[in-house]
Amino acid sequence: MNAAGSGPDRAEHEEAEREELARLLPAPAERDVPSEPYLHHKDRLMQHIDDDQNRTPAPARKARPRLLRPALVMPAAALALAGALAVTFTGGGGSGDSAAQPRETATVLLDRIAGTAAKSDVRPVRQDQFAYVKSVGAGAEMKENGASELDPRSRREVWKSQQVKRINKTGEIHDDEGYSPMYELGGSPAGIDRPTYQWLASLPTDPDVLLEELYRMTEAEDGQEKAQAVFEQIGRLLGDVMPPENAAALYKAVAKIPGVTRQEDAVDAAGRHGFGIARVDKRTWVANVWIFDRDSLAYLGEREYRTKDFAAGKKGDVLSEYALLEHGIVDHYRERPQGDGTTK
Repeated sequence: MNAAGSGPDRAEHEEAEREELARLLPAPAERDVPSEPYLHHKDRLMQHIDDDQNRTPAPARKARPRLLRPALVMPAAALALAGALAVTFTGGGGSGDSAAQPRETATVLLDRIAGTAAKSDVRPVRQDQFAYVKSVGAGAEMKENGASELDPRSRREVWKSQQVKRINKTGEIHDDEGYSPMYELGGSPAGIDRPTYQWLASLPTDPDVLLEELYRMTEAEDGQEKAQAVFEQIGRLLGDVMPPENAAALYKAVAKIPGVTRQEDAVDAAGRHGFGIARVDKRTWVANVWIFDRDSLAYLGEREYRTKDFAAGKKGDVLSEYALLEHGIVDHYRERPQGDGTTK
């Protein structure tokens, strides 16, 4: 005979108690399987982290054991990514805001410039009027051995006809040699090579559609990247008078061109400093930079230079520089704007 509280009876009693307790306790919660969207965003986040590490190589130092597991590092990286996205989506629309962040990307800067352009007060231009542009600039003379030497800077004034139809005389130029007409053999209609206010106003204002159209209309030079040709073509339009919505669309389209970067400091041919929007052609290794005023974000000019030693040329050689000093709309050739606030 077994003693009370021991043996088979005690074992059966304890098992019954365990079953009763298990019945009374709530069932353990099942662990949710991560959803497809969660896994997708996690993969994208880790890719951002990898990209950042690849873009910013750490200085050489002794290897040491990792103290934090990836799971502990991820929340900080996620906060950094969220902050970057917040800047991207709230950075536009400023009118002349000069408080650009030191690490502001080209996309954010272009969005701010587009916001400023969209608020500009531009009056419609008639076909019987002329676009007036006063500028200073210089180009490099290429030597037989491949070297280049920048010519002295010179000023000039240009009057460009706003006629949309095909015309032979497209404008006039005034420089150190006096006045001279601008002629196109066989005539020239308004278009990508002779942009008028009305032609620019006819372009799409959707940045994606506009960029596709510009790719179609632009021809790259021999050995030049197509994206670089489009970037430079847009640069040639920036000094023209156009509706605010078209100007804003141009800057937003530029943000979609691969390889576009931001420079903290750039200088135009007049010696004015500002923010730079740049792109380097990876075939010719030539950089084209647009300069914008730090306060008003107005377009100031552009500069083109070598980014690598090439033939007899050297890295840093300036190939061309340009500064927009004044622009406006006038009614006659050789007439200049009077007090319309277009002086740069």
